[in-house]
Amino acid sequence: MEFRRKDRPFVIAGPCSAETREQVLETAEGLKTLNVDLLRAGVWKPRTRPGNFEGVGEEGIEWLKEAGAKIGKPIAVEVANTLHVELALKGGVDVLWIGARTTVNPFMVQEIANALKGTDVPVLVKNPVNPDVELWIGAVERLQSVGLTKLGAIHRGFSTFQKSPFRNSPNWNIPIELKRRMPELPIICDPSHICGNRELLSEVAQKAIDLNMDGLMLETHRDPIKAWSDADQQVTPQELERILSELVWRNPNSADLEVKAKLEQLRATIDGLDRDILDLLVERLSVSRSIGEYKREHNITILQHQRWNEILHDREAHVQGKDLSLKFLHKFLEAIHEESIQQQTQVMNSSKAKSA
Repeated sequence: MEFRRKDRPFVIAGPCSAETREQVLETAEGLKTLNVDLLRAGVWKPRTRPGNFEGVGEEGIEWLKEAGAKIGKPIAVEVANTLHVELALKGGVDVLWIGARTTVNPFMVQEIANALKGTDVPVLVKNPVNPDVELWIGAVERLQSVGLTKLGAIHRGFSTFQKSPFRNSPNWNIPIELKRRMPELPIICDPSHICGNRELLSEVAQKAIDLNMDGLMLETHRDPIKAWSDADQQVTPQELERILSELVWRNPNSADLEVKAKLEQLRATIDGLDRDILDLLVERLSVSRSIGEYKREHNITILQHQRWNEILHDREAHVQGKDLSLKFLHKFLEAIHEESIQQQTQVMNSSKAKSA
């Protein structure tokens, strides 16, 4: 199975959990005429604490298989251990996905990979719970190492203690880095788990498409309010149809030669500006090292809190009214400040080494 399409995003939809046969069949029937490529449902649900609904188990695969056959769609379930793999393959599941709580455990991912060795089943890998691109890449590599080739990734956001409108912070820089490091790997965005509520789904889905993600996974339920798990983030098939119809599907490139020429011209301007910025940064850090040498000679500490506050306030005032957000400005200045401290520390340490 290819997780990429040329005409539109690859779409995975279906309930968070298979609850009853009737619920799975009715939800699937609502998806029959939509641009849905893969029918999903969880039959094993990892829960933080015992006592919550943990899925119907193997029986749910039978319902999902029946529903998929009825509407002509392949089916997918999440697997978290080797027994799940065995039962899913036995039940004729077309696509497996590895959840975030499993991806975070290399030992479990390796066991699943070993259980899949010799098969050609497509597998999607959700990002780990924590924002760690190396762990995400490592999980994909473990599957590749046993010969699996039909692989994709699912970006479902990352846990955070910070106050946020999202259930899981999107941290878009991490899937972007994954795309840079593994450009042939399709990436599906899961707005349902990023948002945690249905009101934000359209916004996040559109951003994923604008960032050239290959598809979307959206949880869909016949009656979301009565869902046994993740009720707030699921939508009806009718609402899913609206979300998909409102998406602006953008192409990564244009065949128009005039458009290409204009883009190349603008990009050349950016390339030149970037080089100018880098040259100025090199010059600035050279001055920082000179300051470090002067501080060393006069026995002055590296960090000057008052000076750092003065820099922040002065630069904020400088960009006031300009198209530069304070959030970006602070990140930019903090990165420069951190490097300046690092280089001044090297100056201090080099003088100790020489005196020794």
